[in-house]
Amino acid sequence: MNFSFLAKYWPYYLIGAKNTILLALFAVVIGVLIGMLLAICRVGKNRPLQFLATAYVEFIRGTPLLVQLFIIYYGLQTVGIRFPDVPVISKVLGINFADFMAGVITMGINSGAYVCEIFRSGIQSIDKGQSEASRSLGLSYPKTLLYIIIPQAVRNVLPTLGNEFVVVIKESSIVSIIGIADLMYKANTVRGNTFQPFEPLLIAALVYFALTFPLSKLLARIERRMKTHD
Repeated sequence: MNFSFLAKYWPYYLIGAKNTILLALFAVVIGVLIGMLLAICRVGKNRPLQFLATAYVEFIRGTPLLVQLFIIYYGLQTVGIRFPDVPVISKVLGINFADFMAGVITMGINSGAYVCEIFRSGIQSIDKGQSEASRSLGLSYPKTLLYIIIPQAVRNVLPTLGNEFVVVIKESSIVSIIGIADLMYKANTVRGNTFQPFEPLLIAALVYFALTFPLSKLLARIERRMKTHD
């Protein structure tokens, strides 16, 4: 195997790793917001909202991420909707902002369905006696969720949310299909420039591992500390 290409192309992997982290970070933020809202709807007593939240989760989890990416990227353009480009941000990040946002929105929507189930399990894990006690003290159902249930649920699911971030980092490689300059896109660029099909992919795999392994260990440590606190 020949890795001499790294002397020239290592900046490609650095830029790709930066864009991958940014994509995953924004996607997880969007996913957490969507997931928390959907989880509240699913455990709530409003049947129409419960139905819509369940339908969303089942549809997103039951369709491939690649199809969802194409629907967002091509489908919205078909109906005349396109994310506007922001030249300043595109220049600073070194990416096409419009394409980047298509990837972020797609990953966020996809992540939201899984985060919903994470939050739902966290909410349902809280002892029902706490809800009954808060209601007996005069708190309404929304206030009970906001001040009693959700803070405890967030604490319980925090390690799992961290694992979702790790998953999004790995799954983000699919956005290279639409030309977003993430780590996988840069690796394919190196493959095309060097005519080496294997070695650039091996380096990309090592970079992905370097991104996810320390994060996994950090999450494991946080989870152990939380158990010790309990």
